[in-house]
Order: sequence, then C-alpha cells, then structure tokens
Amino acid sequence: MSTHPPTTPAPAPTMRPQVDRVRRRLRLIFEPFWVVPAVWSASAVSLGLALPQLDAAIGSPLLFQGSADSARSVLSTTSGAMISVTGLVFSITIVVLQLASSQFSPRVIATFLEDRVTQHTLGVFVASFLFSLTVLRSIPDAGGMDDAVPELAVTLSFLLVLGAVAMFLAFIQHITQSIAVSTVIRRVGAQTRDLLVRSKERRATLPSAVPELPDLKGQTVAVARRSGYIDAINSGLLRNCALERGTRVEVLYPLGSFVAEGAALAMVHGPSADSDWDELVASAVALRAERSMEQDMTFGFRRLVDIAERALSPGVNDPTTAVQAIDELHDILRRMVGDPSVVGVHLDHDGAPRVLTQEWTFGQYLDLAVDEIAHWGKTSLQIPRRLQEMLTDLAVAAHDEHKPVVLAKSHEIGG
Repeated sequence: MSTHPPTTPAPAPTMRPQVDRVRRRLRLIFEPFWVVPAVWSASAVSLGLALPQLDAAIGSPLLFQGSADSARSVLSTTSGAMISVTGLVFSITIVVLQLASSQFSPRVIATFLEDRVTQHTLGVFVASFLFSLTVLRSIPDAGGMDDAVPELAVTLSFLLVLGAVAMFLAFIQHITQSIAVSTVIRRVGAQTRDLLVRSKERRATLPSAVPELPDLKGQTVAVARRSGYIDAINSGLLRNCALERGTRVEVLYPLGSFVAEGAALAMVHGPSADSDWDELVASAVALRAERSMEQDMTFGFRRLVDIAERALSPGVNDPTTAVQAIDELHDILRRMVGDPSVVGVHLDHDGAPRVLTQEWTFGQYLDLAVDEIAHWGKTSLQIPRRLQEMLTDLAVAAHDEHKPVVLAKSHEIGG
C-alpha cells in the first residue's frame, strides 16, 4: 500500500512551468520605469512619420487651417514647451523619490517607480515633444502658399498638448497624495495582501505534514551561478526536471534569502551524474539583485517594519506612523493566522515528492512583524499597547496550532 498522501492527479505537468516562466519574463520586461515612456515615444515617432504621408495620400482633412510657416511655428513652440515641462516632471519625480527614501525607507522606492500615473505622465510629455519634432522635419524650409501642410499631424500635436496639460494636473494631485505616509503604508499592505491571496492558491496544493521521503541513492549539490536574493521559485519546472531524471530536488533557502555566488543553492537526491543541475536550478530559482513582491511575501513585511522603525527613530519620533504600519501588519497576519501550516513538499502527478522548498511558518512571520518594532518602541506609550491589542485579536482568530505561538509572543511583549 502506498504511504503517500492522496492527491489529485496533476493535468499536463509541463504547461504550468512554461506559463510561469513566460509570465515572469513579461513582468521583467514591463516592470522597469522606462518601458511605458519608451512605448509612448516609439508610438509618437511612428505617428510623426506616418501622418504627414497620410495627409498627402487622402487629401487635407481641413483640421489645421494655416500656412506652412504657421504649422512650423506651432510645432516649434510645442516641442520646446514639452521638453521643458518634461524636465520639470522628472525633477518632481526625483524629489519625491528622495523624500520617500529618507522619510519612509529605501525599500519603498520601488512602489513609486512602479506607479503607472508617473510613467504615463512622462510618456505623454516625451511623446508630445518627439511627435512635434518628427512632424516638423516633414515641413519644407522654404515657405510658400503651395507648400503641403500636414494638417492632421499638426492637429494631433495640439491634442497631445491638451492631453499633456491634463496629465500634468492629474500628476500633481496624484504625487501629493502618493507621498502621504498613509498612502505609502496602504499601498505596501495592498501589495502584500494580493501576494498572500496568490500564495494561498499555491499553498493549497502542499501537504500539512511531511510524507515519506524515499531514500534515493546519490546526492549532487547545485551551486548558485550568481549572487542575489531568491525572488521566485518555479517549483513546477523543478518538479518536471526531477520527474524526468528520477530525482528529488531540495532548495536549501526560503524566499528572500541572500545566496552568494558559488554557494550551495539546492541539493539533488538521486542519480544525476549526467545532468547539469547548476543550470537547471538556475533556470527555476530566480536570483535578483533586489528583492521584489513576485513571490516573496516577507519583503512586504520587511517594508512595513522598516517604515515603523524609521518612524520610531529619535530623529523622526512619530509613533502614530508606526501604529499605522502595525495596523497593516495586523490585517495581514489575521488573514494568515486561521490557516493551518503546510510543508514545502511538492508532489508529482503520482503523489511522489519531487521538490522540497523551505516555507516560512506563521511563527516566523509573527517574529518578523513584531520583534523589531517591539524593541524600538518599548519606551513608547502607543506601541506596546497596540501590539498587545493585535496579539490578543490574533489569539482569538488563530488556528489551534498557532495559538501557542501567539500567546508566547504576547507574554514576551508583556514581560
């Protein structure tokens, strides 16, 4: 009789790893700050080259009624004004990043760089400048009444200016709201909750206890090919590789851990002398120079704790901000405390363990959320009281296996 726990057969185990890999690559492509402005810029140059030809092909739409000199003046003024305001928008963005880094934490800068309003605002301004400049080159230098005027293109340039003004007003309002401490904390909390929902879907496939692990002869150490933080683990890809080779892969570090180049990253159990496991593990375990919220939920906790610690520093002395960070942590922990623990054993479609990952326990999340804030806020009137309120509520909502951990933490803070 099989000793493995009953599992639902996994349909087509090769599809999900490919989907995850494509999704991660698309995220890495579209995540950088410059991507949205670059798309706007490329579109503007393309339109600037195409619309004058379209004017000549279909005849004048009579949108802009003026001579070539007038069109040249409008486009010159538009391009000069747009590049000046673009510099202003960029300067405001840099100032906001500096304020966020000094007031909150350097680790929250990513939330501002990922902000689509800022990216689209810069994109519209740069697009207006490039479009006007591109259309300007299609107007002959020698002015004359018979010179062809790209009326549709000049009209679109005017509309882009109107859109840029509207985006600038929206940007000013948005940026003043985004640097508010409550907005920053709420945004980090929302990102962490979204990741928690996604992680629950993944954790639902994991068992609550370690099944029997067959003794596979032979061991191979897969080392890290570069230094970085473990940002994501494609367990499906590792599972398929282990299934094809009759092995079991054990990732030695949890998400968010730093691994130095050449250090052991995974242990492969079973015959694998003919496999380049360093390359296989590197393709499934993403190491990045900076942590992100791809899969690493502890990074959300880390940012909230950093905000609270910065607020409790003697130079800032703002315990109310620290309490707001605790409120977000409270909400996240309460969503977690009612779920039973799982172990990082990923089974194949036959129920055999193929991949072992290091999963964070609720007690570790609780330590991360409470210990440092309690240490730096122990002399405050608000912090110990708020932490005790949070722990009392968590104890009421906790799953039976988590209650001792929560009560022990409450006694530790109270003592």
